[in-house]
Amino acid sequence: MSDKSGDRGMSRRNLLRAGAVGAAGVAVGGAARALQQGASPEQLQGAAQLVSSHGHVASNDAVGDIQPGGFDPTAFLTDFDYGRVSTLADGRTLREYDMVAIDEDIEVAPGVWFPAWTYNGQVPGPTIRCTEGDRLRVNFRNAGSHPHTIHFHGTHPAEADGVFEIVEPGGSYTYEFDAEPFGLHLYHCHAIPLKRHIHKGLYGTFIVDPPGGREPARELVMVMNGFDTNFDGSNEIYAVNTVGFHYQRHPIKLALNELVRVYLVNLTEFDLINSLHMHGNMFRLYRTGTDLERSELTDTVTLCQGERAVLEFSYRFPGRFMFHAHQSEFAELGWMAMFDVSGEEAPVV
Repeated sequence: MSDKSGDRGMSRRNLLRAGAVGAAGVAVGGAARALQQGASPEQLQGAAQLVSSHGHVASNDAVGDIQPGGFDPTAFLTDFDYGRVSTLADGRTLREYDMVAIDEDIEVAPGVWFPAWTYNGQVPGPTIRCTEGDRLRVNFRNAGSHPHTIHFHGTHPAEADGVFEIVEPGGSYTYEFDAEPFGLHLYHCHAIPLKRHIHKGLYGTFIVDPPGGREPARELVMVMNGFDTNFDGSNEIYAVNTVGFHYQRHPIKLALNELVRVYLVNLTEFDLINSLHMHGNMFRLYRTGTDLERSELTDTVTLCQGERAVLEFSYRFPGRFMFHAHQSEFAELGWMAMFDVSGEEAPVV
C-alpha cells in the first residue's frame, strides 16, 4: 500500500479478528490522514467513532473526503469520451482516441493512496462512446513502467484484439476496428499476469450505442471495482468508480419520475462476483445491452468479472435511497451509495 501517512495497512483478516469489521478499514485511512494533518483529539475521535466499543460498526462511512483537484467520481458518472470525429471517404464516422498508460498514485479513500497503473491517469479509464458502425482508431502509447495492451470486448479483427500485440514501455500501437455490436462493453489490459494488470487499474467502459439510439434518459456509468491496498490477495476497499463510500458522502441527485439509465460494469478483481441492490425501487435489466428488450424486472443484479448490464428505472417517491453491493462485506468496505431523489409527487386521484 502507498499510504502517504506512512502507516502500513491492516489486512482484512486482521480487521475481522479485531472485531472492526467493515468501514473500519476506511476509518484507519481517515485517521491516518487526520494524524498526518495534525488533527485535534476531537477530530481523531470522529475518525474512530465508526467502530463502537462493542466492536460493531456504528455507521458505514469514511472520515473526511478525498483531496480536491484529483479524480472526481461524481463527474466521472456522466463523462463520455466521443473522440475526435471526422468523416471517412465512404461517409462513415471516424472516431479517434488517444490512450496513454501511466503509473499514477490514486486516492481510493480519504487519505489512502494506491500505486495504480492507469489509462490517461485515472481509474477507471475514460468511458469511450460511439455508435454501431463507426470506425474507431485508438492510438495507444505506453508511458508506464511495464508492458501493457488494450483489449476491447466486442467484435473486431485479430490484430485489434490487444492480446498478442504487447506494447513495451516507450512503445505505441494503433487499434483500428468497426464498433459492433451495439451494447455495453469494456476494455482492459491483457498483458500477463492478467490479474495484476486489471487489479492495478487498467480498465474502462466501452459503450456502443444502437444506430437509432436509446430513449432519452439521465445516463450514469458505474464500474464496480476493489483495491488490495496491502497486496495480500484480497481487497480492503470496494467501490463504484474507485473511491469507497463516495456516493454516500455525495449522493447522486435524481429528479422524481425521470428515466435513469445506469451502465454497470463489474471489474472487481480477487472476488468471483459483485452485485448491485437498489432500495425502494425496481429496475429493468438489459444484460450486456445488446438487446433492446428487457430480460428482467428486479432490484438486484449479480455479475461475474467482466460481465455488464444496462439498468433503467424511475423513482416514484422523493427522498434518499441506498444502493449497494448485496455482499454485506463489500458494502461495509466501501461499496455503499445513495440516490437523492427530489421533486413533487403526483397527487393521488
